[in-house]
Amino acid sequence: MDPSQVIIRPVVSEKSYVLAEAGKYTFRVADRAHKTQIRQAIEQLFDVKVVEVRTASVKSKPKRRGGIAGRTRHWKKAIVEVRPGDTIPIFQTFEASE
Repeated sequence: MDPSQVIIRPVVSEKSYVLAEAGKYTFRVADRAHKTQIRQAIEQLFDVKVVEVRTASVKSKPKRRGGIAGRTRHWKKAIVEVRPGDTIPIFQTFEASE
């Protein structure tokens, strides 16, 4: 599987930004991707050394819009820890200048 097919997009949330400060980055990944593929994809795409990969399957939630009931999609996320000193630039926070 191509690295751009394994990593779908970064997960943007308060929790993911707190983890990013500790060197752990959260990504939405392909449902069928395993930890070795995720590690190789991150190392190729961002030129960092991965220390650990943790994966979780996010279950779908019921949603309503008026009288129509449905569910969100289920998806897989990976929390990737990189070597101390390495960073992934898409998670850099921008501070407002005065």
